[in-house]
Amino acid sequence: MSAPAAKVSKKELNSNHDGQQEAIEHIDEVQNEIDRLNEQASEEILKVEQKYNKLRQPFFQKRSELIAKIPNFWVTTFVNHPQVSALLGEEDEEALHYLTRVEVTEFEDIKSGYRIDFYFDENPYFENKVLSKEFHLNESGDPSSKSTEIKWKSGKDLTKRSSQTQNKASRKRQHEEPESFFTWFTDHSDAGADELGEVIKDDIWPNPLQYYLVPDMDDEEGEGEEDDDDDEEEEGLEDIDEEGDEDEGEEDEDDDEGEEGEVKENLAKPKKITFEEITMLF
Repeated sequence: MSAPAAKVSKKELNSNHDGQQEAIEHIDEVQNEIDRLNEQASEEILKVEQKYNKLRQPFFQKRSELIAKIPNFWVTTFVNHPQVSALLGEEDEEALHYLTRVEVTEFEDIKSGYRIDFYFDENPYFENKVLSKEFHLNESGDPSSKSTEIKWKSGKDLTKRSSQTQNKASRKRQHEEPESFFTWFTDHSDAGADELGEVIKDDIWPNPLQYYLVPDMDDEEGEGEEDDDDDEEEEGLEDIDEEGDEDEGEEDEDDDEGEEGEVKENLAKPKKITFEEITMLF
């Protein structure tokens, strides 16, 4: 039989409870110190970020001047970006060919928001020279956004055209074209989770060149497939040559064994393979 469990007195229980309570209070005090340091760190990091934001501005300006010398830089960058390209319809791409400059400006205190400006040449779609969207965070932490009203030219409203196209397509097939990229300017439903704005600000804007220079994967894959086909063709031809050599060797042996002046009808002969038969191997 096992030994009976030791009885714990009420006094000991109270003592343990008091000890745990005291430990919890000390943990809370230490946690408050950690939180205080985290808050202090955030304030100092914010000051450093504000400092370097100002230092980066001349370089952003210089980069924009250089980008302006490259035709279709921004539309190519957006098309090459996996998340943005998923939002682009064919007519969106056509309109973005007139996009000459993109600028992201974080507000002075940074944490209150930012603005994205799109500069366009004269184009057949809308009258605006600049389309902007701003994101704000008020003192209570509530996000909001506002944007330029797009002044569409007659019959050129891509947001309405996209909607009409989708309604017709949905009746005929399940696959639907994406909503127009330009609906983003009118969508203020969830400013705190605006993925496109965050992608442009945090991913594309810091280094757009990396997306402009993305290689054409289709071309690379095509070249790789051609190389594989060439290798397979060479291997197939080698196999054919080897089979031919073996057949010739067998024919010579049969000639040696046959009687002089006699020709055997069952003599093995090398089979001639046409070009069409060779291609059938691949």
